Amino acid sequence: MIDVVALGEVMLRFDPGEGRVRTARTFQVWEGGGEYNVVRGLRRCFGLRTAVVTALADNAVGRLVEDLVLQGGVDTSQIRWVPDDGIGRSARNGLNFVERGFGIRGALGVSDRAHTAVSRLRKGDVDWDAVFSSGARWFHTGGIFAGLSDTTVDVADEAMAAARRLGLTVSYDPNYRPSLWAARGGPDRARETDLRLARHADVVVGALGLAGRHPGATRFGADEVPDALASVAGLLPEAKVLATTLREVPSAAVNDWRAAAWSPGTGCLWGPRMLGLHVLDRIGSGDGFAAGLIYGLATGVALERALAYGTAHGALVMTTPGDVSMASLAEVEALIEGGSAHVRR
Repeated sequence: MIDVVALGEVMLRFDPGEGRVRTARTFQVWEGGGEYNVVRGLRRCFGLRTAVVTALADNAVGRLVEDLVLQGGVDTSQIRWVPDDGIGRSARNGLNFVERGFGIRGALGVSDRAHTAVSRLRKGDVDWDAVFSSGARWFHTGGIFAGLSDTTVDVADEAMAAARRLGLTVSYDPNYRPSLWAARGGPDRARETDLRLARHADVVVGALGLAGRHPGATRFGADEVPDALASVAGLLPEAKVLATTLREVPSAAVNDWRAAAWSPGTGCLWGPRMLGLHVLDRIGSGDGFAAGLIYGLATGVALERALAYGTAHGALVMTTPGDVSMASLAEVEALIEGGSAHVRR
């Protein structure tokens, strides 16, 4: 039995630790991916049963990614294995080299993900009725998966429509990445795709990405967020929850962090405000926020409490290396209640 299913790419992340990619001699490896990170957090921190729909080239690298996913407790039965031709011409596995950043030096990601196995997925390749027959009640995907290729847009559309038809709650995160759209119509095409897919969603995470002319065109101050979310609600009249994170970056190692959400019944609500948050690795914190928010909504708590789960979990994700969550539910709840770091014996 599965509670939450995600559709997305799972890459192998290479991490030089405190060093730099350009001078590294050793790397630690993790798994990661925008949509996958959400169900990984839901499983390891919040205890929900989760699965990922993805595709991997069937070679030693793909099996390493599978092993990392298994360690995270996420069900792998929906992975599609693509035959390996030995050189990655027909299909390959995505790689992501990531520097965490420190002080005045920002984080850096160098991805190697073109022509991956998952980017070759086409409409009709996945039997969504069978995938959701496990009792799943929530489906999540996002703009990173949709941006991988022209065919993945159709796969996401097909999956979201099937999930809605079968009564699942559907969430979508625009998660704009300029590199994915640079040769495919740029931000205007990304916005067109996001609006097409977000119309299937009950919950939109990263909803400020749909405000303004196109993704990333406008930076919204806190006082502008309520009106911006209301404008997105006008574009997506069937959406039940719109949510977003806000981050100020005095330095790579210190961030101000908070979140907001909107629903027809509540209007705009704010999550806990965390000023001067010390950051070890910010990659995956937005996905951590999505996981906490989804956990709260899936378990029936009020939107304000769900927003607090997301804000606290995203903050804790920034305190550990790698894309994925190492937090516990007890730590999340302690942070919500105003707990602070202390020595445990």
